Amino acid sequence: MEKRKDKLPNPLDQHYTGKYPLKKQEAPGIQADMQPAPDCGEESYEGHGRLEGRKALITGGDSGIGRAVAIAYAREGADVAINYLPAEQKDAEEVAKLIREAGRKAVLIPGDISDEDFCKQMVQEANKQLDGLDILALIAGKQVAISNIEDLDTDQLRKTFEINVFSLFWIVKEALPLLPPGATIITTASIQAYQPGKELLDYAATKSAIIAFTRALAKQVASKGIRANAVAPGPFWSALQITGGQLDEKIPEFGQNTPLKRAGQPVELAGVYVLLASPESSYTTAEVYGVTGGNHTA
Repeated sequence: MEKRKDKLPNPLDQHYTGKYPLKKQEAPGIQADMQPAPDCGEESYEGHGRLEGRKALITGGDSGIGRAVAIAYAREGADVAINYLPAEQKDAEEVAKLIREAGRKAVLIPGDISDEDFCKQMVQEANKQLDGLDILALIAGKQVAISNIEDLDTDQLRKTFEINVFSLFWIVKEALPLLPPGATIITTASIQAYQPGKELLDYAATKSAIIAFTRALAKQVASKGIRANAVAPGPFWSALQITGGQLDEKIPEFGQNTPLKRAGQPVELAGVYVLLASPESSYTTAEVYGVTGGNHTA
C-alpha cells in the first residue's frame, strides 16, 4: 500500500497553542482589536454548496463563534442576517464584507436581544430583507465570571438570563409562523451545562436551561418538519473571554487544561453548525453536539 504523502493536521497544534496576553476590553469587546485574533475561518473555510439558497438569522454574528458561522453559511450558499450590539458595528461591517465577497446577501440588524420588542422586530426585519427565513442560529450570549455568589447582583443575573434564555423564547415564538418545513433551529449551550465552573454560576445555569429548552422545543416542532438542536462548545477564544467572561488569572492559560491542551478557535465549530443546518442531519433533532477539546459532555 502506498504511504500517504500529505501530513494530517495534528489537533494538538492545528491552531494557536501559546499563552494569551491579558489585554482586557470593556464589554461587549471588539474582535478587530484582539491579539491574537480568533480564527473564524476568514482565510480557511471553504464552502461546498451545502446551504445553497438558504436564509439564516444569526445572533452574535459579528465576532467569535457567530462570526465563524456567518462566514461558513455564506460560503455554503446562504444569505445571512446577523444581529449584534451597536457598539460592535466595526466587527459587523467586516463580516458583512466577507458574506458579500462570497456572493451572498448580508443584512445587518444591530440591537439588544435582552429586549423582547427588539427580538420581534429583528425576526421580522430578517424575514423581510432575506425574503424568508429557514435557519435560526442563536449564538449570542452573556458571560461574566464572579467568584462568590454573594457578589452576584440581581441586575447581572437578570441580564444573563434575558440574553441567554429569554431571547430564545422571544425569537423562536416570533419566527415559528415564518419557518417552512425543513427549517432548522440551532441554539448554543456550553460545556458549562455539564461541568460548571464555580465562578460561572449564573452562566452555567442558563446553559443548562438552553439544553432543556432545545430538547422540549424539538419535540414540539417535529410535527411541523422543523428540527431543533444545540451545540455545546468548550473553551473557545473570543471577545467574550477578555470582557469579563474569565477571571484575569485564567486568561494566559485559557483552554490548556483540556485533553487537547489548547483553546478552540471559532472556525472549529463552523462545520457543526453547517451540518445541523443542512439536510445532511435530517434525522437529527433534540440533540446536543459537544465540541469541547475532550472535556466530554456526558
